[in-house]
Amino acid sequence: MAFLSRRLQTRPVITCFKSVLLIYTFILWITGGVLLAVGIWGKVSLENYFSVIFLLGTFGCFATCRASAWMLKLYAMFLTLIFLVQLVSAILGFVFINETKDSFKNNYENALKQYSSTGDYRSNAVDKIQNTLHCCGITDYRDWTDTDYYSENGFPESCCKLQDCSPQRDADKVNDEGCIEKVMAIIESKVGIVAGISFVIAFCQLFGIYEAYCLSLAITNNPYDIV
Repeated sequence: MAFLSRRLQTRPVITCFKSVLLIYTFILWITGGVLLAVGIWGKVSLENYFSVIFLLGTFGCFATCRASAWMLKLYAMFLTLIFLVQLVSAILGFVFINETKDSFKNNYENALKQYSSTGDYRSNAVDKIQNTLHCCGITDYRDWTDTDYYSENGFPESCCKLQDCSPQRDADKVNDEGCIEKVMAIIESKVGIVAGISFVIAFCQLFGIYEAYCLSLAITNNPYDIV
């Protein structure tokens, strides 16, 4: 066979492949379980993705322990599919970063227009961003002057330069800078870190695909050497 030489298709090699793949799959299973728990606890929208990772890890452990060639090939195919989806998503994320900025700006504009002091999730998100980044409005504090909330109450307290102030319509008490540029600056500063993490994840997935495929071929060609 061209992919694996007959010399390597022995019982020790199959045992080695099984051990390495089982460790890899167990780590994948644990990671998926932890992410799933965190996602459920934090009500993250990626719960379905974490569930897929957890189930895939479970399937991989079962396929490796059973030493089933067709199950291992199916496992490798699933890993390949997830790898391709993540690769396309990463490329789109880097290519369309300007669209991300426009999308955030539009959503933030809508949140400002619908802002209220009753504590709905959009208003809480606006307050959280403005408090954390010490910003006010989208491009600057004047964006608030076009909102219904400003007409009735003035600036929200999250725009304040100092804590526990009541800015009302006093522009001197609020932050001058808008939030859009600060948010995008943070995103762009993390691009390198995200790219590095994505590369490590991609390498790990390719390693898992290679191990699963090699083990399935070794089992297919040496059914009597399975341990």
